[in-house]
Amino acid sequence: MDLEALVNLAQSNGASDLHLEAGLPAAVRVRGALRTTGEPIAAKQLLEMARETIGDEQWSRFLEQRSADLSKTIHGVRCRINVLQTSRGVGFAIRLLATFQATIEKLNLHADLKKLIVPANGLILVSGPTGSGKSSTLAALIQEINLTDTRHIATVESPIEYTFRARKAYIRQRAVGRDTPSFEQALLDALREDPDVLMVGEMREPETMRLTLNASETGHLVLATVHSSTCAEALQRVVSAFPSEIQSSVSAQLADSLVAVVSQRLRFRPELNIRVPECEILMATHAVKNFIRNRDFFKIISAIEAGGEHGMWSFQRYRSWLDSRTNWHVPGENSEPPDSETPETSLPTGTLAALAAPNSARPEKPAVAPSRIPAEKAGTRIEIEPVESEFGKILKRPGEQK
Repeated sequence: MDLEALVNLAQSNGASDLHLEAGLPAAVRVRGALRTTGEPIAAKQLLEMARETIGDEQWSRFLEQRSADLSKTIHGVRCRINVLQTSRGVGFAIRLLATFQATIEKLNLHADLKKLIVPANGLILVSGPTGSGKSSTLAALIQEINLTDTRHIATVESPIEYTFRARKAYIRQRAVGRDTPSFEQALLDALREDPDVLMVGEMREPETMRLTLNASETGHLVLATVHSSTCAEALQRVVSAFPSEIQSSVSAQLADSLVAVVSQRLRFRPELNIRVPECEILMATHAVKNFIRNRDFFKIISAIEAGGEHGMWSFQRYRSWLDSRTNWHVPGENSEPPDSETPETSLPTGTLAALAAPNSARPEKPAVAPSRIPAEKAGTRIEIEPVESEFGKILKRPGEQK
């Protein structure tokens, strides 16, 4: 059984994840529960699947790093794939993404989430545990902008999970490792690329968080994800990622830039046979900003409970709305497929390097007299480097201090 057949098997069982390990049968996660299916898979077969999936151009990198992250459409299903080396050989951890283009309506989210993307600048955090649908909600917010507004959207992901076809918006998507070496470099680049909206796949490192906060303060609407169970925990996690001596300034920066926090988890609804997001929504009112600035995160829970008139939703209130809802979107055969780039608009991996290679075979052209370049400008490269702040110096490792 090849990888396409295994993904098809997982999809037919309604699985969200597929796990493959040498010497073990395939395992699928259905509604949060893991179960095995079929016969054990040989190590040699998985090795062949891995090489075919990763490709010859990236295979040497996989052998060096012992893991690879990529996204791919398999049997019509968009998949986020992690290939890893284990004690038994090569293993796969595959997340099956939505088979339809994510929108607020199709994810069965409340229409209030559309209000979050109205501001021209600020920070929107989407939080939740692993597998709670954060990426799908983020994609739905981006798609809402794409369908309704003429903004320049830049995304930085590892890897790209949902592809977007430009509708009203102008969209650029970059994958860490393929299109840019790191989240940090991509964020530095983005500030020079005139974006209106910036999407950061995940904030993990303090430097990524710092650059994300800076972007949200400089006239950009920034959307990012954080691993946490509640809105208060999401904010606390961002602040606590920094050294204690600068947490006060980070809290003030976070308070000034915050637009909203959405925390979500998936709940199975047996009458629909689907899992739907159950959300907690925090809006950045003046009171909430003061709580963040003073690091009184425990007060945010009561602010959400009493903030219904400001568009806030507690998990309990949101659950009551779900229970009373009658109009649902159930994925089916008639769902609009996810957006994808047409073959002629995307370059295969490695094409850029091949085009830049000095020995590449190129057709000869008639000799043309070269344009004159002033001697003082020839070969000159203009570099504009940001001035390092005390904030950046504190984040440096001790060995990097000058």
